[in-house]
Amino acid sequence: MLRVTTASLCTYCQRMRFLLPPSASTSTVTSPNKRLENQHTVDSLYKLSVDIRKVRKLKGWILLESSAYVSETADLLRDMGADTPVIARILETHPEAVLCRPEDVAAQRDLWVSVCPNKRDLMSIIEKFPGSFFTLTNHSNQRANILYLQSLRLSKRIIGKLMASAPQSFSRPVEQNQEVIHTLRETYLDLGGDEGNLRLWLQKLLTQNPNILLRPAEAWRDSLAFLREQGFTTEELLTLVSSLRASIAELQPEAMQQALAYVEGAFACSKDELKQIVIRCPAILYFSLPTLMGRFQGLMDAGVSMEQVKDSPTVLELTTQIVLYRIQKLASYGYDVRSGSLDVIVGTKKDFEMSYGKLHLRQQRPLFNPVAPLRSAED
Repeated sequence: MLRVTTASLCTYCQRMRFLLPPSASTSTVTSPNKRLENQHTVDSLYKLSVDIRKVRKLKGWILLESSAYVSETADLLRDMGADTPVIARILETHPEAVLCRPEDVAAQRDLWVSVCPNKRDLMSIIEKFPGSFFTLTNHSNQRANILYLQSLRLSKRIIGKLMASAPQSFSRPVEQNQEVIHTLRETYLDLGGDEGNLRLWLQKLLTQNPNILLRPAEAWRDSLAFLREQGFTTEELLTLVSSLRASIAELQPEAMQQALAYVEGAFACSKDELKQIVIRCPAILYFSLPTLMGRFQGLMDAGVSMEQVKDSPTVLELTTQIVLYRIQKLASYGYDVRSGSLDVIVGTKKDFEMSYGKLHLRQQRPLFNPVAPLRSAED
């Protein structure tokens, strides 16, 4: 009898818990030894249709803070063109925003408007990167870095993307970014780049790798010096720097040495052949030795020959799982990769689908028109 009564009481309590408003539910279940949630904050978020359970699960400490600016933050976002669903998504993703003082958020808005005057574009960026927008530190550094990048004639769109993707690079002193940009300029010109194309080259690097400014200038010099020692010409180095999306500054000479030595031994190739393989597949330089060894072994286990890998080294950019899936996919349509080129399986998913589609069309066409001459999709 006691067990039945206890079970019924628990069921009743659970039902009542779901019927209570967020604030009442919190005060009911919170232990006396713990801080109570700020009911005003919870209710204000609830009115904006914010998923309180999600906030409570991921950033519950925010609901305990005594001071919060929920309605003020929502009003600022609304003034920038955000509707209620967008505001709810932003506050669910980055609830810390409600702890920011309204005057600080307004100052941040003015900074971002200087590089992204279009409200729709600005809100699109804030929705994707709310943490970057609500990082309200070092406004003076942010402003100085914006002015410096604008002095380089970089487009506002590029600067806006950098602020969203790498806010740390704007919060630090402008002198540090000036040193990195100076090193990049020297590198580009020393490698034979043209001064007239420098701005476009910088924009491309910054777009591909927003964190480039956070890498110390010495890292660039060390990596390039190592590759020069390996016999790469200035033209080849410029190609590598551009192909690696500036990741070359993140590479360690010791790790690159291990990767190059392994590839040279695995292919049994000369130094010149090794250079050409690296130029065709620069990813070899930043893969760790265990990763390279695992991918080589996976290809060998799949029946691929070393000569095939040597002819299509970009296959090493793919994980073993992706390679096996693509080989099996083609095999189901009668194409044996082991007897042909690996070029058909390399590239992005879209590239592979295009290659697979062409092979598929060649196989299926005679079924629809048996008397038509068999022609490839490229014809």
